[in-house]
Amino acid sequence: MVPFAIRAVRAGAILVALLGFTAVAQAQAPSANQLKLAQQVVEVSGSARAFDSVIPQLFRQMYATYAQQNPDLSKELAGTLEGLIPEFEKRKEEIAVIVSRAFAEKFTEAELNDLLTFYNSPTGKKLIAQNPEILRDAYTKTQEWSGKLTQQLDKRLKEEMKKKGHTI
Repeated sequence: MVPFAIRAVRAGAILVALLGFTAVAQAQAPSANQLKLAQQVVEVSGSARAFDSVIPQLFRQMYATYAQQNPDLSKELAGTLEGLIPEFEKRKEEIAVIVSRAFAEKFTEAELNDLLTFYNSPTGKKLIAQNPEILRDAYTKTQEWSGKLTQQLDKRLKEEMKKKGHTI
């Protein structure tokens, strides 16, 4: 199971990958039309789906915390949490609103229209279809790279500390 912080970072990275970078900074609040266009971009691009794991992860964390503190209540906790799922699953819609606002704050109306045109194009549709697999592959390869880097750093740190007369 991937810790929540890593999942949050991953979700953020996915959002950045989907949004891309923009040099346009908007000082004023987005217009109603920008918000409407941004909502369409979020719907067509599936951007909010990057956060689908947030609520289930929160439930797993809550269970783990309370089951560890109250092992005798683990079955009752699991049942109670399961009963709360429908109530909190409805809150997923809030993520789409948050993501839409982020789009509206970063892109002009013209840019949002360009994004809609792109996501509705054959290449945009291919990106939408392939993006989960691309991100999964990139995440796996990044994890492998990170593991190797950690081992190398560990080795180098021990070498440098040994030069200073310390064994760690």
